[in-house]
Amino acid sequence: MTDRPSLAELGLGTGKKARLHRILFQHGLGNGTALFLPYDQGLEHGPRDFFANPAAADPRYILRLATEGGFNGIAIQIGLAEKFYWDYAGEVPLILKLNGKTDIPPDDRALSPLNATVADAVRLGADAVGYTLYVGTPAQEQDFAQYLAVRRDAQRFGMPLIVWAYPRGSAVEAKGGKSSFYAVHYAARTASELGADVVKVNFPNPDKRVGVPALYTAEFTSQQAVDAVVAAANRTLVLISGGEKAGDEAMLDKAAQSLAAGATGLIFGRNVWQRDHDASLRFVAELRDVLAKYPSK
Repeated sequence: MTDRPSLAELGLGTGKKARLHRILFQHGLGNGTALFLPYDQGLEHGPRDFFANPAAADPRYILRLATEGGFNGIAIQIGLAEKFYWDYAGEVPLILKLNGKTDIPPDDRALSPLNATVADAVRLGADAVGYTLYVGTPAQEQDFAQYLAVRRDAQRFGMPLIVWAYPRGSAVEAKGGKSSFYAVHYAARTASELGADVVKVNFPNPDKRVGVPALYTAEFTSQQAVDAVVAAANRTLVLISGGEKAGDEAMLDKAAQSLAAGATGLIFGRNVWQRDHDASLRFVAELRDVLAKYPSK
């Protein structure tokens, strides 16, 4: 197992350290690993993601699932946070997503505009904020500029900043695609370079090698790829996303590889709530068993 950095090694101010400690050691398993439940897909993908389990269209169902499953936090947009989170305030940490977009326009020049502020997160009692950064998009000048304003506010308010580092745009698609080892590796490093406290990335696919830079055309195992991705984040904590719904064994294997690589935790949404209530909790229990094997130092 690769050691993950401890909170004491991250150079955090008091507010950020206190909030991350609360997330990692006062919720979930309390062992420094984390399991987050993202619920921003209603904006990012539209209501189609709820067809598999119609109950999941109700934010109250998801918030109840987060508490019953012992998650370390739930990531939601401001509208749902203002209308629904107060029922569960204090029971499960809130990660307020500050930006988002629909998937109706093409991703050629992907940009996720702001719709909330760090001040909103403080007002709502959040323990962290989330920002989607599209690494490689032709719109990166605008993306970087609005990210800079968020990072400054997060520093000023002592709010941990979790960056959804997603490779997107026409250039990314021409160089292996958004899930290639090359793209995910670059995304993790970019988030670290730009001052993220935590970075969320997808599990890298080392088999996607068409169009990638020469050094990435070699054969890598999935463990080697995720090891490199986590290492690229340096002293930025890493969360690995579940991505699109897949088979349980494959997801549990990816979870184990991610934790063995030194990731701090997992952020699984559709793989959890696109199934009925009891099946969701059974799968969460299996994920927690994986997390329990990799306590933080």
